[in-house]
Amino acid sequence: MFTPLGLFKDVPCPQGDRCSLLTCIFSHQEARALSTDEAAFTNTPRVTGEDASLKGPPAPKRRKVEAVDENETGKRKTSASASSSNEGKREQALEDAASHAAGRSSQQTPSRDVRSLQSTVKRVSPPPKRTGPESGENIPRRDASNASGRPTGSLPPRQAPKEALNPRMITKAPASHAVRSSILTKLHAAMSALNDQMAKDKDSSKRSLVLSRDELVTMALDEEEKAAKDNAAIYANVIKLRIVKLQKMSKEDWEKEVLAHLNARYYKIEPSQQPKKPEPLSTGLNAKEEIALASKLITPLTGREKFGYVTKAPTQEEINSAKKGVEDAKGWERCDRCGGRFQVFPGRREDGVLTTGGECTYHPGKPIYPPKKPTDHITGGREAYYPCCNETMGTSAGCTKAEHHVFKISEVKRLASVLQFEETPSQPGKGPQPPVCFDCEMGYTTLGLELIRLTAVSWPEGKELLDVLVRPMGEILDLNSRYSGILPEHYVNAIPYGTPVPKGTTSEDGEVEQPPFQVVESPAAARKLLFNLLQPDTPLIGHAIDNDLNACRIIHPTIIDTVILYPHPRGGLPNRTSLKVLSKRYLDRDIQTGGDKGHDSKEDARATGDLVRVKAAETWKELKRQGWTIKGDKLIPPPGASSEEAKWTAGSGGVLGPGAGQKRKDNADLEH
Repeated sequence: MFTPLGLFKDVPCPQGDRCSLLTCIFSHQEARALSTDEAAFTNTPRVTGEDASLKGPPAPKRRKVEAVDENETGKRKTSASASSSNEGKREQALEDAASHAAGRSSQQTPSRDVRSLQSTVKRVSPPPKRTGPESGENIPRRDASNASGRPTGSLPPRQAPKEALNPRMITKAPASHAVRSSILTKLHAAMSALNDQMAKDKDSSKRSLVLSRDELVTMALDEEEKAAKDNAAIYANVIKLRIVKLQKMSKEDWEKEVLAHLNARYYKIEPSQQPKKPEPLSTGLNAKEEIALASKLITPLTGREKFGYVTKAPTQEEINSAKKGVEDAKGWERCDRCGGRFQVFPGRREDGVLTTGGECTYHPGKPIYPPKKPTDHITGGREAYYPCCNETMGTSAGCTKAEHHVFKISEVKRLASVLQFEETPSQPGKGPQPPVCFDCEMGYTTLGLELIRLTAVSWPEGKELLDVLVRPMGEILDLNSRYSGILPEHYVNAIPYGTPVPKGTTSEDGEVEQPPFQVVESPAAARKLLFNLLQPDTPLIGHAIDNDLNACRIIHPTIIDTVILYPHPRGGLPNRTSLKVLSKRYLDRDIQTGGDKGHDSKEDARATGDLVRVKAAETWKELKRQGWTIKGDKLIPPPGASSEEAKWTAGSGGVLGPGAGQKRKDNADLEH
């Protein structure tokens, strides 16, 4: 039967006390009042007149009744306050008599007023309170900062709103309500499974990351709503891939997801384990000895031009040819992220547009190719997938959107048409310069991928020599902050190069605010500052250094590249092992942990330098075994060694004499 709407609650029931319905749609109040009035007046003479209540017999003694209607209680309070009125006394007498009769008759006949039933009067012990993620209430919990030694309760308790697992209303829904509800249910189920795993963890320091029922619902609603608003065109694909990622997610990754959600919605939680600081690297050699060895790790560039290394500046004819090709193309380029064709307008079009083609949909992560297994011919093996969303390669356009399409120039003569290459100039007045390790960050502009930050540190000490922000020549399309770490506010707050830099300050929450960057007006100005630190024979160290040199338009004959010192297991170039992987493998150091905040070129430069120090120490062990010695900053070959034996071969990750090649393979092979 349908739930009554209360439309007949003021109409007396035709059956009166004879009504046998448990929930009657009619009112039984008047019938009960009539019966109590009749019971009262059977013991009280009927009198009339204004003072009748004063002349009659005294009202019967009131009987205490536990269950009293709130309306009746209000009436009693009103009548008590108006006891000076004769009419009020009469009403009080009638009401007392009715209460006495009702209390006496309640033991004989059942009343239609459910509130007078014994079950509504008897005190019942509440059920035991649930404490756990399945409970809807927020339980007292340790905040994550307690793991770092702070007292319990230093953060306010989380107050999750009580919401139903029902998609939130938005202006333009990307799918029907039924579809969104189904997807939301699956998303919530995947999150609940991970939350249950977290609840079973015996580590008490992670109890703060166990979400209650309301918090889980809120987290699922937040994520579904964000996907519906930000990715309406590809909503189904994005949210389904997210569910698949959650189903495959490890407990450690789920901890990071929960921390990010709690930080954004409730408060900032300090991670229970701070990233360990890199320990100082010790090679057993002093700085001069390392410099002597590093000078023998030079990577010859001859023969590697096809991999992007520039050894000769393009001629003017080649530059003019490149400029003519750009004019004929009329601004049409291929997007470096999604591969689509679009048109770019350096200097802006008449209507202010920089590019055509609308938004760019792409995968920010490079595809990962799982290693082959002996059973792949039976099972087919696992296909390549994108780490950003765990989506199989080739199944969708992408999981991320950007405002503009972007492009990168790889052709040397076209790079020179924007800014010509220069060789490192000789500076006789300065004398020999110690090795320099440098790293660059690039952003996308209307002229391609341009230099936006240049950092140089000393080697092997790792002291900062140069760190400047660079204004590109073209209009900025994308600062590539996910990798470069450069944000628009960095340019807004930057100060001209040469201006005294204020010291970093500490905010109220204890975070150290970094001082503003110094900025130079062009890549050519940044290149000139770097040239002040170099001679043509100064070892210049970098990781995939061809990219950094090409961004600066520099031709330097003496380089040390860690992608060549540590060749990729699949045969070296053009395959390259990332700096993050090499740092973890050989330095036991975690770098580039900022996530979407991007990389720190100073951190990358120091990690690159330390990788070269490790290789120098390994090389010295081999040379020492052959009888080589170091005097000052010079390497001395063993006594009696011929000129042929004293020759150095480099370029594959080590410095070995001809005889050593018979005993061992290349040092790079030993690393893998």
